[in-house]
Amino acid sequence: MIHTVATTPFDDQKPGTSGLRKKVRVFAQPHYAENFVQSVFDSLDGFAGQTLVVGGDGRYLNREVIQIVLKMAAANGFGRALVGQGGILSTPAASHLIRASGAFGGLVLSASHNPGGPDEDFGIKYNIGNGGPAPEKVTDAIAARSLVIDHYTILDAADVDIDTIGEIQLGDMTVEVVDPVAAYADLMESLFDFAAIRAQIAGGFTLAFDSMSAVTGPYAVEIFERRLGAPQDTVMNGTPLPDFGHHHPDPNLVHAKALYDRMMAADAPDFGAASDGDGDRNLIIGRHSYVTPSDSLAVLAANAHLAPGYAAGLKGIARSMPTSGAADRVAEKLGVPLYETPTGWKFFGNLLDAGMATICGEESAGTGSDHVREKDGIWAVLLWLNILAVRQQSVAAIMADHWATYGRNYYARHDYEAIAKDKADALMAALRAKLDSLSGTANSGGTVKAADDFAYTDPTDQSVSRNQGVRILFTDGSRVVFRLSGTGTEGATLRVYIERYVAPDGDLALETGDALAPLIAAAQELADITGYTGMDQPSVIT
Repeated sequence: MIHTVATTPFDDQKPGTSGLRKKVRVFAQPHYAENFVQSVFDSLDGFAGQTLVVGGDGRYLNREVIQIVLKMAAANGFGRALVGQGGILSTPAASHLIRASGAFGGLVLSASHNPGGPDEDFGIKYNIGNGGPAPEKVTDAIAARSLVIDHYTILDAADVDIDTIGEIQLGDMTVEVVDPVAAYADLMESLFDFAAIRAQIAGGFTLAFDSMSAVTGPYAVEIFERRLGAPQDTVMNGTPLPDFGHHHPDPNLVHAKALYDRMMAADAPDFGAASDGDGDRNLIIGRHSYVTPSDSLAVLAANAHLAPGYAAGLKGIARSMPTSGAADRVAEKLGVPLYETPTGWKFFGNLLDAGMATICGEESAGTGSDHVREKDGIWAVLLWLNILAVRQQSVAAIMADHWATYGRNYYARHDYEAIAKDKADALMAALRAKLDSLSGTANSGGTVKAADDFAYTDPTDQSVSRNQGVRILFTDGSRVVFRLSGTGTEGATLRVYIERYVAPDGDLALETGDALAPLIAAAQELADITGYTGMDQPSVIT
């Protein structure tokens, strides 16, 4: 029986760059998840009888919300739902399943790299039929609907068994529980030279992959250990846990320190990598050689042709505005376009759908290609492994060769987390107020060439996105970028991106902190970060 339940709106359900993220205790409120799911369905047209993909990263509340989604999807007229076994679907695997099944769209239950547990974070985002995150016109409609919603519809039925592969009827909707790993692993095997990687591993090449007790454990075991023949202890923290084993599943040098320490040890493996809570981000570390996400994007783009899936070359490269310009020089040498977009994978989706770009990346450890419409952590690891197998060089040697060819973009991101929102907004407002007067002025970083608030006109549909981050550009090619993040659940996070370019004939072996020290001082002078936030140091440096 379908129930219509009266409800009242919540005023905090506007989706951010990657859906709606809140604390578990917020989502656990009566009607909260139901209101948001109904607001999504009310903002869509034409899904009657269509297929909905549902799954998540296994974090706390994942299974409970999946049951709500299934019962509401049945009540609202979907004809079929595809659910990952146990409620598990990595974000890139969900994107692939949406595309491969011809689904109308999907609900991905994840707060990505945010921590999980009863006192931590949960999230829901809607992905459209191309497999990518909903564009702004859809998320704006969801937000508007959430402010006036007065009822939702839900099927009165027993919970669905989501642990047994097969089909079950839920009202008039068929629920199919699917293997969350197999189709994705097959896709990876179609893109990369698994035979070459297998031979490399059989020849003694060693690797370590940290799934951070998050969603990619089953994917990594299937691909790295079973299909590529790596030893059984290759995958670390390979069992997805609701609280991620008390890890913070963000693959950076703070939260993946155990992997970093292992890769810097005398007996380190040849290659190390990690992924995040929902499997769309990655960390790459060679033996004694950390690779920044910006450099990783550039190296992957420069060498993608070595993998079978990209042997024909690239149509274009896209990067988010805060990501370093390392990929720009690769695009120039390859003779392909370089697109600089706002932060948020949905902006890449339009370029990928239009056939204008092949590889995309963000400084926040997300890289991917046109094989899905999400960033993809395991994909990035496999492309690195394919390159290493073909080139027969170490990560450090590949990086040295890349910098000798293109120059080096010294780069760091400083995150100031959990700032009071009014303080963060005031800092950004003060910066914006003085943009017009900065050109020609000098500070610790040098002379300012230009300053602006980044705006983007999408070349596929001419839509305009404004206020995407303040850029301070220096005469020597260096820059400092200030931006408020939309991925947190409490307060605001100020991200400061600091970049200095050194040409191939310059000093390519500086310590990053030393190379960037003048620009770090300039960021403080320009924005008075300590004055506004009360913080003398960033919460995280990556």
